[in-house]
Amino acid sequence: MTKFVFVTGGVVSSLGKGIASASLAAILESRGLTVTLIKLDPYLNVDPGTMSPLQHGEVFVTDDGAETDLDLGHYERFIETRMRKSNNFTTGQIYKSVLDKERRGDYLGKTVQVIPHVTNEIQEFVKRGARFGEADAVDVAIVEIGGTVGDIESLPFLEAVRQMSLKLGPNNSAFVHLSYLPWIAAAGELKTKPTQHTAKQLREIGIQADALLCRADRPIPDEERAKISLFSNVPEWGVISMWDVDTIYKVPRMLHEQGLDGLICDKLRLNTPPANLKRWDDLVYETEHPQGEVTIAMVGKYVDLTDSYKSVNEALRHAGMKNHVRVKIEHVDSETIDSSSVNQLAKYDAILVPGGFGKRGIEGKISTARFARENKVPYLGICLGMQVATIEFARHVAGLKDANSTEFEPESPNPVIALITEWRDADGTIKTRDANSDLGGTMRLGAQSSDVAKDTLAHQIYGDVVTERHRHRYEANVNYLDTLRASGLVISALTQREQLTEIVELPQSVHPWFVGVQFHPEFKSTPWDGHPLFNAFIKAAVEHQNGGKNLKAVA
Repeated sequence: MTKFVFVTGGVVSSLGKGIASASLAAILESRGLTVTLIKLDPYLNVDPGTMSPLQHGEVFVTDDGAETDLDLGHYERFIETRMRKSNNFTTGQIYKSVLDKERRGDYLGKTVQVIPHVTNEIQEFVKRGARFGEADAVDVAIVEIGGTVGDIESLPFLEAVRQMSLKLGPNNSAFVHLSYLPWIAAAGELKTKPTQHTAKQLREIGIQADALLCRADRPIPDEERAKISLFSNVPEWGVISMWDVDTIYKVPRMLHEQGLDGLICDKLRLNTPPANLKRWDDLVYETEHPQGEVTIAMVGKYVDLTDSYKSVNEALRHAGMKNHVRVKIEHVDSETIDSSSVNQLAKYDAILVPGGFGKRGIEGKISTARFARENKVPYLGICLGMQVATIEFARHVAGLKDANSTEFEPESPNPVIALITEWRDADGTIKTRDANSDLGGTMRLGAQSSDVAKDTLAHQIYGDVVTERHRHRYEANVNYLDTLRASGLVISALTQREQLTEIVELPQSVHPWFVGVQFHPEFKSTPWDGHPLFNAFIKAAVEHQNGGKNLKAVA
């Protein structure tokens, strides 16, 4: 039977519940257990798909087309299990499901209430995410509850997991609580009082933590750990220090050495071999012993919150490890780029333009693509980054001076990027949309495959077929492909049914490395293998650095 670990947080948000949960999952997986992770988000949005990245960070996309919390990216980078739609759900999804059942008459005339109907629905969603009772059920499901204890939004989730723990019976569930110990500089000490209070709040809800992970900017002295144990009713060996580190890949070793996995296995009565963290040790060694450094300009529009590009940042670092170099990422606001300022990009070893939505900063991205093309700087355009590269090529090479996207100029006379009204989604169903469709749930989402043209850079990277995850609403307009090809743009991958552009590139006789992709390759990068596209991009950056730079200004 699947056993559950419920992870909660207190005092403040953004303490790293996702990293802590993923790290615990990684250690348990190293003991030979099958593990999955589930994220419960307390907001009323159905999913984060319509939320600004500046509000919520990146939207992570699964193979089956779910728009999810960025923590699912951490999960996939730390463990072997791939996430699905059922691994992330929100208050909005819960209430929508409950209200749909009420409208159908499923509750047989009963008054629908938070308890038991909402809390029961939460438990059913959790079991679904763990494949509870199914043939492929996992050994352990780690359930991370968003928000902090005391938030009114998360109370139904906490009540639901309290009830679920009771129903599961002894030794089938455990609770891990993440808290914060602030360092008061004037007093010269760490303060335990916030942690004491959050543990007390948790007990008032009816949940007793089995382990307390104490976040701080430094290790927690034993004296403070003993004090926390006394006031939180958690054994001292369950009070675990979780201090700031220079790479998240050190966290599994940190938690293991303090016995967190042993404590959880004891509580859940799991008899496993010892943890084997050699792969994590090797990974940390690689991050700390690079043989060089490259600097990448990431020209985007959400640079005020780097979590907006979390998976891209991690994919670049993974590729750096595969190429034995440290990747330094500098986020450049595309609104600061124009024809007079674009030459600031001359100092970088490569340029990346990530995805995004809306008109703001677009001309800066187009200027960036032109700079990279004309100066032969390695360029990777992801989603919108591919589209702006296509617009730039159409304007300045193909002679379509008014080229644009209908996303930015609905009446553009040369809409080389446009809204495609029909496409096949990840599950094989045919979907349709128009300009008046809802924003939520109307994008091409999830993993899809396309054939790759031979004798192209894309074929060197991917082989005959590329399968990647998508998240976009606009596409390259099929009516302009012949014109772009005739001017020298290589369309190196097309979808099999609609003939929609998946990859564009410049011939290597013209440019050493210039690639734009309509999909989001960053979602499939792992620290163990990197990702072939990012690996090739960073290799090109290293070669560009070693070959010197002979750059000219954009006219």
